Amino acid sequence: MEHVFVKFSNAAASLAGRPWTFIVCLGLVLIWAVSGPLFDFSETWQLVINTGTTIITFLMVFLIQNTQNRDGAAIHAKLDELIHAVETADERFIGLERLTDKDLRSILEQVEARAIRLQGAGLPVIRTREEDRQLEAVET
Repeated sequence: MEHVFVKFSNAAASLAGRPWTFIVCLGLVLIWAVSGPLFDFSETWQLVINTGTTIITFLMVFLIQNTQNRDGAAIHAKLDELIHAVETADERFIGLERLTDKDLRSILEQVEARAIRLQGAGLPVIRTREEDRQLEAVET
């Protein structure tokens, strides 16, 4: 069941993001708007567009969220692998997405403080861990 939903949500998200889908939807809205006088702008005429757009929006929320969840998980896995593979990378950053907002803010503050310290020392912000250790040894 999950595999079928993944395939369906991928296909639906891909279709929804295409220019022709937008053009078709725009065409349908224009046809609906032009048909207003034929139906005397009745409540039924209004209900057609309201119901259709509500149903489509409701379903698309779940499809888009599913796609974003999978994309986010894939990106995290790829970044974690890169951090693990690069010898000079700080492996403490692996799995940060599972921390609380408070913990993430704390880490962000530390990273920003480090960047400010490095910029203040006239050094490039991008450095290896070994370069950081050398700088910290000089500072202490």
